[in-house]
Amino acid sequence: MIRAAIYGKGGIGKSTTTSNLAVALSEMGYKVMQIGCDPKADSTRMLTGGRPIQTVLELVRSKRDDLQVGDFVQEGYNGVLCVEAGGPMPGIGCAGRGIITAFDTLAEMKAYEVYQPDIVLYDVLGDVVCGGFAMPLRGEYTDVVFIITSGEMMSMYAASNIAAALANFRNRDYARYGGLILNRRNVDKEMELVQQLSAETQGELISVIPRAAEIQRGEEQGKTVMELFPETEIAQSYRTLARHFIEVCGHE
Repeated sequence: MIRAAIYGKGGIGKSTTTSNLAVALSEMGYKVMQIGCDPKADSTRMLTGGRPIQTVLELVRSKRDDLQVGDFVQEGYNGVLCVEAGGPMPGIGCAGRGIITAFDTLAEMKAYEVYQPDIVLYDVLGDVVCGGFAMPLRGEYTDVVFIITSGEMMSMYAASNIAAALANFRNRDYARYGGLILNRRNVDKEMELVQQLSAETQGELISVIPRAAEIQRGEEQGKTVMELFPETEIAQSYRTLARHFIEVCGHE
């Protein structure tokens, strides 16, 4: 089983990229589980037609005695398994608590043994790399970490911080750095800037996602580009990302 965390600054397109990647991988015949690790709990909405799913934290708080693993895991488009960790109400509690609770609960209920995914994708907010948000960096949860960035300054700053966290804990059985994914915003010298960032963080630039109108149209309809516009250039870019993802992860 491949376990990969996808980090990046909020608003950079992590969830959109992760969801389209999940579908592209499912097209290749892999059984994929996507776990949203953001208090907003909106990582998987494009896989469920815009329909929100109950979060692990919500269900655990309900204290039902009859909770089943199927209450946490919902099947989305093309068979992608969807999970949302959830989080506290805005301004109340620790935002990373949902991730910690989700990971512990999924392990206790043997979700991976029940569903047997080939690939698990963690979609993680990367503005803050501490507490619960750092859990997917650890080797017991994740094998490889990918970082999504654009050529915008704050996006690259966040990417640099995440890569630095991985480098700092390289000898503590943390996940390995898989490289950068450029989600283009068409800023000046974007490719040059991100290639420089790639060199500075000692990571490969594994794929480039062009800016495309179909992405926003898909987001507005609560669906992935892969579902709505499967024959477009942008859909092919996600398929290219999926192939490179598998190559980096070393999976046949």
